[in-house]
Amino acid sequence: MENANVHPNAKIGKNVVISPFVTIAEHVEIGDNCWIGPCAAINDYVKIGNNCKIFNGAVIGGLPQDLKFQGEESYVEIGNNVTIREYCTISRGTAASGKNKTVIGDDTFLMAYVHVAHDCRIGSHCILVSYVGLAGETDVDDWAIIGGSSAVHQFTHIGTHAMISGGSFLSKDVPPYSIVGDRPVTFSGINVVGLRRRGFTMEQIDRMRDVYRIIYMNGLNVSDACRAAEAELPDSPEKRTILDFIENSKRGIVRYNPLKSTSE
Repeated sequence: MENANVHPNAKIGKNVVISPFVTIAEHVEIGDNCWIGPCAAINDYVKIGNNCKIFNGAVIGGLPQDLKFQGEESYVEIGNNVTIREYCTISRGTAASGKNKTVIGDDTFLMAYVHVAHDCRIGSHCILVSYVGLAGETDVDDWAIIGGSSAVHQFTHIGTHAMISGGSFLSKDVPPYSIVGDRPVTFSGINVVGLRRRGFTMEQIDRMRDVYRIIYMNGLNVSDACRAAEAELPDSPEKRTILDFIENSKRGIVRYNPLKSTSE
């Protein structure tokens, strides 16, 4: 910890490496076997799990960039085995949101210059490629991948195993298992390669396709399409995951453009 500024009340686990010029505030808890790179700053009310790596210049627990924030005590919680690369910024939560904390799940990878705003929730096994920006109260479910230089509107929800192409601007929710991209962003098919790598069978993937054919390709509005899928398709975990996501969407889901859709 030579040349580092670590508050004596900070709780530091076993076998933690703290590089030169790191700043760690008083109300910080860091788990075992973590590595904190040079010039990183870990501000108050941050809890970090075990086996995490935080690279040079990252700022964890910065004050929310939200005019509703009134200086209240709020939090950042980071799980185990998380990698946060150079110059990422992760803001604390806000009381106004009702959440009061920003959360990053286990085994997630944030590449350089990613920004995670107040009250975001990122699940486990997610990848955010360099220069991704999440606005406040964005939800990202497990195993999602967001391509580089993408910007995500506040309150957006990205479903499990979804993949977003680089340079996307998201202002609508991204349903589970899907690939989205283009400008404006549209549904482009099922994330087949990613799903097969994670052990999904072709039978499961075909069930996803059956749901999305009704949702996007039957000429129905979304509400009618959900009712049709509910009535016409046998019950399955994949059907339930997709329909529950759509029915609970607050911003509406990305659209489908057959003239721009790529093959699955």
